Amino acid sequence: MILAFDDLPPLAGKVAMVDGAFDPLHRGHIEYFRAASELGVPLFCNVASDRYVRTKHRPFLGEEQRAAIIDAIRYVSYTHIYQIDTETVLKQLRPRYYVKGSDWRGRLPADQIAICREHGIEVVYLETILDSSSRILKDYCAQQGQP
Repeated sequence: MILAFDDLPPLAGKVAMVDGAFDPLHRGHIEYFRAASELGVPLFCNVASDRYVRTKHRPFLGEEQRAAIIDAIRYVSYTHIYQIDTETVLKQLRPRYYVKGSDWRGRLPADQIAICREHGIEVVYLETILDSSSRILKDYCAQQGQP
């Protein structure tokens, strides 16, 4: 189910939140979703907007396509495209768990840590790093002779 920002408050304390660009989606993301879904609450996936993705690279798939694909994955109960920052979504949603890959340990922004502490959101790090969207795109562009 793809939700709007105003639909988030009723899910407070009832979901585990993952977030990212997922562009392109790869098997490491699926493992991340699977492991996060095992926390015992529905999984909420916060999908980065095209505007955010453009700060890293040209979107491979548009935000609507990424959200629709992710929403169809059996491990994901709710999907949301965030047009604002993650901190605002964390404040609005107040998930039970904020789930990140282990590569975020020690790198999570201070604002996100403070919001989680303030609202009793448990940060969970998963050992599910199997690949990288950035690496996949870089390898693809190199094969195509593009920078």
